[in-house]
Amino acid sequence: MYGLLPYIDGMASSARTARLEARVSPEILAVVKRAAQIQGRSVSDFVVTTLQEAAHRTIEETQIIRLAVEDQRLVAEALLNPPEPTPALRKAFETYKRLIGDPW
Repeated sequence: MYGLLPYIDGMASSARTARLEARVSPEILAVVKRAAQIQGRSVSDFVVTTLQEAAHRTIEETQIIRLAVEDQRLVAEALLNPPEPTPALRKAFETYKRLIGDPW
């Protein structure tokens, strides 16, 4: 283990192990410092919390489908009263049953 510090190995499971660095303009830093000050938090805490919230929001936006009220109504209507299968859908289902087996 030459060159490794064995006492650091156990730290990997602690809450704050990774370091994130970013270069920002003095103007951006001033705005971030002011926002952190307004919330009574350190710049580091403000940046980490804000970054985490933005990351969660970004992930959520890709996983949640938002529909307008009219689109919601159309989806509900299609689920409650589905249209008759087209010939192409019937053929695809028959092919599926032949290759995979009857799902019911």
